[in-house]
Amino acid sequence: MKKIILASAIALVSATPAFAASGNTSSANGAATATIVEPIVLNHTPGAALGFGRFTTGTGGSITVSAAGVGTVGGDVAFVPGSTNAADAFGVTGDAGRAFSISTASGTVTDPVSSTTMSFTTTPSAVAGTLTGGSATFTVGGTLTVLGSEPAGAYTGSYNATVTYN
Repeated sequence: MKKIILASAIALVSATPAFAASGNTSSANGAATATIVEPIVLNHTPGAALGFGRFTTGTGGSITVSAAGVGTVGGDVAFVPGSTNAADAFGVTGDAGRAFSISTASGTVTDPVSSTTMSFTTTPSAVAGTLTGGSATFTVGGTLTVLGSEPAGAYTGSYNATVTYN
């Protein structure tokens, strides 16, 4: 009987897991990082505007202003003497050295007296850029569609420009 009790005690001790035995557990600390970058900010250059100039409509056509501010006419549209054209201008600030993309939308100009509108498309000087030293600039040209039936007047309007970190 003593042999059975002794054998049972040995079996019980050998079946119990060893606590805090070497090689059974190991711990280490991990690492974590976080980086906050400057937000990208788009600013319209004060006083700048996409200027299609002064013109006569004839039977219609188009006016194209390059991103460099050079205007050309198409169809039966003609610039009047002294007309000037201009590209619009924007500044971008943000995280130095970071790349970004540029997109611009179409827009309309409206005569406030007659409520007549003309549509235009836009073309930025680049579709991407890099924030050298944390800043960059770009210009926007566009093409105005003239139907020929619009009344004389001072037309104004707007469009949307967007910059996004790549």
